[in-house]
Amino acid sequence: MRKSPKDVIDSARIVSRRGIMLGAAQAAVIGTLGWRMRSMQLDHADEYRLLSDGNSIKIRLLPPVRGLLHDRNGRVIAGNEQNYRATITRESAGDVEQVIARLRKLVAMSDEEAAELLETISKRSAITPVSIGDHLSWDEFSSIAVNAPALPGVQPESVLSRVYPQGGDFAHVLGYVGRVSDYDLSKMEDPDPVLMLPEFQFGKVGVENKLEPILRGRAGTRKVEVNAAGREMRELSRQEGQQGATVQMTLDAGLQNYAVQRLGEESAAAVVIDVTNGDIMAIASAPVFDPNLFVRGISSADYRALMEHDHRPLADKTVQGVYPPGSTFKMATLLAGLDAGLINGGTSYFCNGALEVAGRKFHCWSRGGHGHVNPVESLQKSCDVFYYETARAVGIDRIAAMARRLGMGVEHDLPMSAVATGIAPDKAWKNDRYGKPWVVGDSLNASIGQGYVLASPLQLAVMTARVATGREVKPRLVRAIDGVPEPQPEFADLGIDARHLDVARRGMDAVMNSSAGTARSSRIVADEWRMAGKTGTSQVRNITAAERARGVIRNEQLPWNRRDHALFVCYAPFDAPRYAVSVVVEHGGGGSAVAAPIARDILLYALAGGVPPLTAYPDGQRAGIEEMHRQMRLISPMAGAGGTRTRA
Repeated sequence: MRKSPKDVIDSARIVSRRGIMLGAAQAAVIGTLGWRMRSMQLDHADEYRLLSDGNSIKIRLLPPVRGLLHDRNGRVIAGNEQNYRATITRESAGDVEQVIARLRKLVAMSDEEAAELLETISKRSAITPVSIGDHLSWDEFSSIAVNAPALPGVQPESVLSRVYPQGGDFAHVLGYVGRVSDYDLSKMEDPDPVLMLPEFQFGKVGVENKLEPILRGRAGTRKVEVNAAGREMRELSRQEGQQGATVQMTLDAGLQNYAVQRLGEESAAAVVIDVTNGDIMAIASAPVFDPNLFVRGISSADYRALMEHDHRPLADKTVQGVYPPGSTFKMATLLAGLDAGLINGGTSYFCNGALEVAGRKFHCWSRGGHGHVNPVESLQKSCDVFYYETARAVGIDRIAAMARRLGMGVEHDLPMSAVATGIAPDKAWKNDRYGKPWVVGDSLNASIGQGYVLASPLQLAVMTARVATGREVKPRLVRAIDGVPEPQPEFADLGIDARHLDVARRGMDAVMNSSAGTARSSRIVADEWRMAGKTGTSQVRNITAAERARGVIRNEQLPWNRRDHALFVCYAPFDAPRYAVSVVVEHGGGGSAVAAPIARDILLYALAGGVPPLTAYPDGQRAGIEEMHRQMRLISPMAGAGGTRTRA
């Protein structure tokens, strides 16, 4: 059938349109190929020329800058310092043994160290850099850089390394960083590749470990040209990593330094809590150690000395150490009795020096007895018989429940290592633990903080803060992260009758300020800082009959590790509580003689915001206190963020 002229015209138009579209598509493809060829020949010509010449381009990880730790006033308590080091990569080194032999002419390296280095290199991936030396001197570092052409695969580097400017002051709470070990990596399901970098520093214990994810930061990358001999020719591009978070702690460097020095060489611990918000102002364990030794790689001799020291300097006694709390536990027993309605403020028990139960005598610390004793006097004189009688009436389950309300027998949520739970025992606990029933003698021992009861210095400070405020004070260590304040929760009411708390507080006040108080000699005489407290002495062992026959009748006559622990808890000001303090001195003897003066001095420093005035101390002690402060190396409150030290 013959097409009409109109159909012919329409068909021609369709063919033309399709031709134009096909031509445009072909032009686009040809244009794209042309643009790509131009880019490869002009824009990336150098890169492809390098590849054709036998050079290669490699991606290297850049270690991130570790986040800083500040005290509450902005002082750096964990920072970073310049560190010169060198690494070697097996893939690029070729004859590794020959390179190490040349390197030994530039850097001091024993035969044992060289052998260990070669073994480490053989175990690592061929492309993984291995550290040759850390904290090199400038002369060693520059010698390696100058001789780089003769040291294929060796890369000198300037990096940052952790440093603790306050030395041992924060060693136990902050912990330290160290090299990432195979053991560390084995505990991680999907380790961050940056952990494989040579000498990368990883939080081992303490805050450094618990806050590792936010302190580590994120690695950067750099693209480098490497020639056929493995030597880096130049850096092609760099993308810096993200620095770890800056964390502001609740700690006060000046107070921490004072607490550490006041504990001295004792095997001891002290905790200071701001009762208004739970901030831990100081948390000191003694003796201290220098965490910088671990950062740089502690020697076998130094580590052995720390491990063999009978005062256990590596142990954090503030949260890991648990001790029979002794008479500091009596507030829990007293409040349990008052809360149960089985005793009241007017209850009186007669103490003749002992209470006989089931054919066994339970002695009071005062063998002559205290006569008739009411609740306030029971704390003032620390009468054991009063608490034996209370425990018989109340029972252990109520005492244990009150102890837990006051913060004992529970694990407090802090970014520290191995925070102990302690023990607030009850009938079910003994049955589960030992498969034995609870007996009345267990209750009597527990009522005075002996027997199965165990508490850490942190828990004792929390208990004191809760008694002082009537609220569920919870301790905290982190104040802000990257400038953003951590939320401060409202502390719930403990649900303890205010009249009952008043009895306990008046008893603690009488301990310090009455003429018959067991810790009167350690009182604060400044009215605005009036202190309430409680002494404690926990028995490590009984003096045997044989020892008594030999004349060993006093604690100080025993070897050091057999003596009683000395404890003391306190808070101030009495009318408007601000700080609570606990002190434990291992094998220190009596709490009133040893622990109370230390706690009083630390509390006064916190209240004064620095070295306290001598007028706050009793007259006869001022000369001795002045001399003690003169000999201390204290951080000046005016030193600012630099963290310098000055004599008081």
